[in-house]
Amino acid sequence: MNNKLNTYGFGNSAASVTDVAVRNRVLRNTYWLLAISMIPTVIGAWIGVVTGFTAMIAGSPMMSAVLFLAVAFGFMFAIEKTKNSGMGVVLLLAFTFFMGLMLARILSFTLSFSNGPALIMYAFGGTAAVFGVMATIASVSKRDFSGLAKFLFVGVILLILASLANIWLQLPALMITLSVIAIGIFSAFILVDVQRVVNGGETNYVTATLAIYLDVYNVFVNLLALLGIAGGSRD
Repeated sequence: MNNKLNTYGFGNSAASVTDVAVRNRVLRNTYWLLAISMIPTVIGAWIGVVTGFTAMIAGSPMMSAVLFLAVAFGFMFAIEKTKNSGMGVVLLLAFTFFMGLMLARILSFTLSFSNGPALIMYAFGGTAAVFGVMATIASVSKRDFSGLAKFLFVGVILLILASLANIWLQLPALMITLSVIAIGIFSAFILVDVQRVVNGGETNYVTATLAIYLDVYNVFVNLLALLGIAGGSRD
């Protein structure tokens, strides 16, 4: 009897409702935690700029980059290991504070322009617009974007290698190109990561928040870099 009900779609109604409720809860918690994670990010960025954290990490760019990657990946590993407990949330917020500190260098550079505060607001607004568009598409589109993940991941690896190489090369044109590519890659990652939550592929909101936070962070940083290069004014 149950098999017959399932055949006609009646036996699965309760399960479907429960499944949708779980997805909505994960998505809601993800958005809330993402919003909260911006608080330690802003605090970290403010402390970094005020204390001159930029000067402490500017001595050796390559060493700073390697140290940043080591600490960041260490945090991500620890968050993934504790994602099912309250410690996962604590580590995530600590990680976002650290990422805020690492914003100090580009923020200090941008604030050296007379229109620096305006550029930061433009970058923030542009990032919010990108997130809003991509999250909306991910929520309403019937198309499955998960197939993009592998290609985007390869793109990120190549992007990291090229960025490390440019520390030595110091080519402005390459920097601009990498920033444009990064904005494209991480905008697409927002699409993939949000849809994974919407479709039930990701059921842990800590992991989901970490992924989307990194997407948003990288869009903001690279958009701010482009705005500084193209629109920075010393007047």
